[in-house]
This record gives sequence, C-alpha cells and structure tokens, in this order.
Amino acid sequence: MADLTQSDILLDHLLDNGYVKHEQAEDVLDEHSRTGRSIRNILLDMELVDEDTLMEQQALLMGVRVLDLSRHHIDVEIVKQIPSSMARMYNLVPVDSDPISLEMATCEFITPEIVDELRFVLGKDVTFVISKERDIKEHLLKYFGDDATDSVGNMITELESELEDAGDIGEGTNLTEEDLASSANAAPVIRFVNLVLYQAVQDRASDIHFEPFEHEFKIRYRVDGALYEMAPPPKHLALPVISRIKVMSGLDISERRLPQDGRIQLNIAGRPVDFRVSSLPTQFGESVVLRVLDQSAVGLELERLGMPDDVYENFTQDINMPNGIILVTGPTGSGKTTTLYAALGRRNEVGVKILTAEEPVEYDIDGIVQVNANHRIGLTFASILRAYLRQDPDVILVGEIRDIETAQISVQASLTGHLVFSTLHTNDSAGAVTRLIDMGVEPFLIASTIQSVMGTRLVRTICNECRTSFQPDDLQITGLGLSREIIGDSPFYYGSGCPNCNDTGYHGRRGIYEYLKVSDPIRTLIAERRPTVVMRDRARELGMRTLREDGIRCILDGLTTFEEIIKYT
Repeated sequence: MADLTQSDILLDHLLDNGYVKHEQAEDVLDEHSRTGRSIRNILLDMELVDEDTLMEQQALLMGVRVLDLSRHHIDVEIVKQIPSSMARMYNLVPVDSDPISLEMATCEFITPEIVDELRFVLGKDVTFVISKERDIKEHLLKYFGDDATDSVGNMITELESELEDAGDIGEGTNLTEEDLASSANAAPVIRFVNLVLYQAVQDRASDIHFEPFEHEFKIRYRVDGALYEMAPPPKHLALPVISRIKVMSGLDISERRLPQDGRIQLNIAGRPVDFRVSSLPTQFGESVVLRVLDQSAVGLELERLGMPDDVYENFTQDINMPNGIILVTGPTGSGKTTTLYAALGRRNEVGVKILTAEEPVEYDIDGIVQVNANHRIGLTFASILRAYLRQDPDVILVGEIRDIETAQISVQASLTGHLVFSTLHTNDSAGAVTRLIDMGVEPFLIASTIQSVMGTRLVRTICNECRTSFQPDDLQITGLGLSREIIGDSPFYYGSGCPNCNDTGYHGRRGIYEYLKVSDPIRTLIAERRPTVVMRDRARELGMRTLREDGIRCILDGLTTFEEIIKYT
C-alpha cells in the first residue's frame, strides 16, 4: 500500500507544481511524523488542496484515470472476485473485469509489492482507478459488510477447504527451503495472515502471538494489556503461517533453531503500521510474537496522556529545561516509552538537536536521530552515549539506565549542558534514586542532575457505551485505604459489556502518574543517602500524589475500575 516514500512523492509533486508552498509542506510532514496519519488526509484536512485536485494529481502520478464511484454500477459477480478481507485491508473496490484482469478503485498509492501479491492471490492481472475515499468506504460497507462479517472462524473453514484443493503445502521437520517458501506463499495462507494482521489492527491489539503446541496452534491478541484468544486454526497450519510471517519480515525461513528478529511494514486500511517480529524456537515449533506499532493509534502528544493538570504543567516545564536528567519509571508495558516519545515530540523543533539510543527503536520520528542498540556487536547504550557527546546534541534519550557505565555517562552529559531523558525499572518514583545509588552513582551527583522522576502505570479505561455506576462496599473502600467518610456518596463505575468493547467492559487505556519533583528538600535527602520510604514521605508532604492516589482520582472520575487500580498500584 501507500508507504511513506510514496506519500512523499505525492507531496513533492504538489510542491513542484505549485499546489502547496514549502512552509505548508513542512507543516504537513510535521503533522504526519507526530500523528502517523496519511499525508493525503492531512492535505485534505488542512484544506491545502481540494479532493478533486488531489485525485487528479494522484492519478497522473500513477498513470491511471479518475472514476466517480457514486455514478458507477458494479456487477455483484465482479465483487466476488476479491476476498473481503483483502478488499478491506487495502481499501479496494472491484469495478470491472475481463477473463485476464480485474480493475479496482482505490484512494491510495499501490506499491509494486502489493501489486504482485494481488496478482498472485487473485490469479489475474490488476489495474486501478482513483476514487474518493468516502465512496470507497461506502462501497466496502455495501458489498463486504462490516469487519465482523468475515470472521476468522469462517476464514479458517475456507482456508482448510482451499488447502485441500491446493494439495499438501508442507509439514514435517525435513522440509527444504523451497518447501517452506512454497507453503508460505500459498494464496490461502497469504489471505489468512493478512486477515489476522488486519483484525489485530482493527481491534487495537498491541501484540499478536502465534503459538504452536503439541496438539494445537493458538493465535492470541493483546488488547488494552489483556490477552484474548481467537478461533484456533488447525495445528498443521502452524508451519506455513509462521513461515509466511518470516517471509514478510525478511527472516531466514530455513533457520528454525535460533531466535530471530525482523520487521514488517504495511499499510492497513489506509494507515501505515509497523510490526516488530520476534521468533523463538520451542519444543513444538517456532513461537512468533508481533508487536503492533500503529502510530495513529498511540497518543504521542502530552495532552493526550491523561496527566493531572498540575503534573502536566510541571512536567512540561521540566522537559524545556536546558540540562539535567528526567527519569520515567515503571515495569515493562507501563507507558514509559510513550511518555518519553511525547516529551521528545514537544521538543522536536528545527533549533533542537535530539538523539536517541533505543533497544529497539519503536517509532520513526522525523527530525530525530535514532540509533538501535546492539549488544552483540558492542553497540551498547554507553558506547552510543559517548559518541553522542561528540555529535553536538541538545536533548538525548537513553532507552534505559541499566548499568553504572550508562548512568555515569548520563550524569556527565547532563553536567555538560545536555537534557537527558531515560527510564528505570522501579516500582515507584522515589525508588529511582535508590536504584542509581545501588548502581554506584554518587548521591551528590544524583542530587545535582535529576530534575524529576515520573512513575507511570497503564490501566484499562471503562467503555463509554456501557459504563454503569454502583455504590462501593466497605471492603472495596478500605482496600483503597479510604473510609466511608472520605468517599461519601460518590459512586464507582464498571463496564457491563457491549459490542463496542467486545463484552469486556473496557475500551482503551490511560496512564496514572506519580510525579516526584527533585526540589531542594529532596536533594538534601538524596545527598544524605536517606531511605526510599523517607524520601517518599517527604515528597508527599511537598504535594506528590502516589500512583494509588492518582488511581483513586480516575476511579471517582468514572475513568477506570476499582479492580484495575488494585491490580496495578
């Protein structure tokens, strides 16, 4: 589908032909890098060009014609020539056909790779016309229904039938690389994997797990932090499905004894999505996990993170400081990276040089120099940091401070006029200081460099469509460390379950925060090597709210449930 390069071609074409100005093009690229939205939609939303002009120029670049879908009659037999999952995934509507080719309407750029895949799966040549996005979506709904109509269960039934017709696509342990490639490139396998990826993005999944066991093959999605299992495909499909994913991510399909890492870049329903792929050899085959990096589904703006007003104001001041260290703490999956990316986005300006060292880089951000750490070749956080100090940066992000060497160089960088962002795996914000001291950093250096520490957790938010209030019992109130006198008649809330949230009662996640400002009283305690509990109590006296207290605020505001706050704080 339309990738970033293709979008850049369109923008450059409009710029060269006077449809947009240089300043406007820069604004479009800034918005694209910040939100992940397509350049085409940004151009229309900013009203820099009208849709008719945009379609004409896009058609000119692609060498195709413009078609008004609203005035075009489509034969139902033509619609049947493309699987509904593929039509929805790539925003395609069949409009005409002959024995050897199928013409389809799209509002996107189509890459050569997608053309090849369509030709293979459809068994025909493919051509395209450009139509309005609104008409494309209306026709997709009209002819292919909503997402639920092509369920994974139905797809598995069709897949088994097609595989029987196609013959043996490969099982066993002694398969050659050609056998594996053949099974991975079977048309029904391509369709099935595309549907799984499409469904994951539509369901807002953060991870997709492909897990072969002795007697079954499981596929699970992680949505809002919880795992859900989809209808399991037959066990014998594990090898071709996993081989297909390895082909898409550029991994060695013949190597099934060692872990491998790769990446898939796709456009799904008009949105650029990256999948970070990790394979792991197990007793019954390779287990593969895909991390879904859909930038348009992630709030990479500080305003969207759900910080309390006072925390937002203080944190905003911190990230605009000329030097110092800002730490974000919490366990894996607690929102640390999202918080740091949002902070970097706020500082990402022409006059600010930003460098990041990550393992791995999760989101590509225009205007920021990002480096993947690779410990196998000695490219550690510490070695990258040393090089960064010779690159004239203003702001540096270190993925994680995990050893004394990285900690010392971070301190050195902050003392020489740089602002350093990083993370630590600690349970609360005050614990970050103790962790650095345990690593071997001198307390006086910590006291003079750290500006603030933000503790984060991600909790599921109650679905707005089925949110229901109730009066908490005494056990729930005391479980939060509160009393009936403090709560009064304030209700708690839960989600009763509805189609909007797949009957889970939850839809989306938000952060809860514990902000520790390293003020002079806190610096004194750090220099005196006082215990974490003393530091935490003093910070609370100075106005810090704990994660539990911020969670209680979210409960009383009807944003999340008692169970979520008890689970994560």
